[in-house]
Amino acid sequence: MSVRIVYFAWVRERIGKGSEEIELPEGVKTVGELIAHLATLGEEYAAVFEVPKVIRAAIDEEHADHDELIGNAREIALFPPMTGG
Repeated sequence: MSVRIVYFAWVRERIGKGSEEIELPEGVKTVGELIAHLATLGEEYAAVFEVPKVIRAAIDEEHADHDELIGNAREIALFPPMTGG
């Protein structure tokens, strides 16, 4: 299954792209498994996802926990924690 991954803020800056289409490997079923998979795609990804618990996610524009199933998602957004001010 192919899914569009969208990156925001410093996640986007460090990876060097705003989005990409990826083919999900067979064993990737949750947001956390997706983040672990992305960390294997190169140095930039490994650096961004070194501490996965700080990464927030949304599946089809709905906030999602790391243990949430991806299912038939069309888009998954990954971003750092929000800060207020």
